[in-house]
Amino acid sequence: MKITVVGTGYVGLVTGTCLAETGNEVICVDIDEKKVLRMKNGEVPIYEPHLDVLFERNIKAGRLSFTTTLQEGLDHGEIIFLALPTPEDEDGSADLSYVLGVAQNIGEQIKSYKVIVDKSTVPVGTAEKVRATIAAKTSIDFDVVSNPEFLREGFAVDDFLKPERIVVGSSSERATSLMEKLYKPFVRSGNPIIIMDEKSAELTKYAANSFLATKITFMNEIANYCELVGADVDSIRRGMGTDSRIGKRFLFPGIGYGGSCFPKDVKALHKSGKESGYNFQILESVIDVNNHQKLKLIPKIDTYFNSDLNGKIISMWGLAFKPETDDIREAPSLYMIDALLSRGAQIKAYDPEAMDNVKAKYGDQIDFASNMYEATEGADALVISTEWSIFRTPDFTKLKKNLKNTVIFDGRNLYDIEDMEKEEFTYVSIGRKEI
Repeated sequence: MKITVVGTGYVGLVTGTCLAETGNEVICVDIDEKKVLRMKNGEVPIYEPHLDVLFERNIKAGRLSFTTTLQEGLDHGEIIFLALPTPEDEDGSADLSYVLGVAQNIGEQIKSYKVIVDKSTVPVGTAEKVRATIAAKTSIDFDVVSNPEFLREGFAVDDFLKPERIVVGSSSERATSLMEKLYKPFVRSGNPIIIMDEKSAELTKYAANSFLATKITFMNEIANYCELVGADVDSIRRGMGTDSRIGKRFLFPGIGYGGSCFPKDVKALHKSGKESGYNFQILESVIDVNNHQKLKLIPKIDTYFNSDLNGKIISMWGLAFKPETDDIREAPSLYMIDALLSRGAQIKAYDPEAMDNVKAKYGDQIDFASNMYEATEGADALVISTEWSIFRTPDFTKLKKNLKNTVIFDGRNLYDIEDMEKEEFTYVSIGRKEI
């Protein structure tokens, strides 16, 4: 099949590359000329595990190409994916200007029947808006489908190639048939393609992300309560997770969620609810708790240093909002960096993938190390904000030598309390006893 993907962010580039991997002819459209040139030269503009291999293979095979011209993309594809940004607006709603702007251009340039697919995460009713925007500019027949993505950064390629489910929102038999044909190679193991109306498909993505964010936030609240009453959140997590109705995933407490999806989607669902006359009270609490959780370690650091961080050197391991990505959007590390800098502290940071993005934001306000141990040399304390695998089994002897104080503030609970006692570290984590 001939496919066009408009937008080459995380979702668009993974979508286009993985669809090419199953033999489709894919053109990706982006207005960023420098980015398109880099991709034409075989350079992947984002870090996503395993994407580079598929990217290179499909470019060489001629199944994956790039252009800055929407008309070229429209002339090529029978299915047009819109994988455009929907950033958070000032009032918390999703900004649809990119989606509707491209929809207007499609209406002006469309020459034959197309299936227009909303791949971006969008509020309920967006498919109707896209349909109306295109229809206002053309009399050509077309359909609009909602096909939300459920890709986890760091696992996006596997999630696309082996999806747990595919959701298609469509009221058109013609469009539905084409979408089922496109996705058939991805569900050979029997996982479902779930067909529903467009509004339900749009809401499914928001509901899923908001539920997962709520689950994380609930465990963070339990962890905060554990600290007050002397309970151990790890024991509670295991006790809860073995209940099949609850499950083990998303029960790990920490310093809050970040990224491009959870913060934005929870706020957007809350905002769209208000616009429809419904107040998602639980989402209000999720947003409020998560905002506070990102700074959970700061009072503990203040206490350790007697509220005098001026001139103190804080080593920070992890900058990305989660491991296996270079994405720093809404990363808890950034909130902590701002709080520490405002107190006069100096930051020495290390992250396997995200340092360039953080450097673009902070410049020379913070120092960047070439490896995890260099980041701790001469530091007064170590703060862990992202649970990269390389941080899980460090050389504690080397850490003792490098750090001025043998103290670790762990926002991701990477280490066992008993092990840290044996290593004679002052160890402060989330929802567990401090040593």
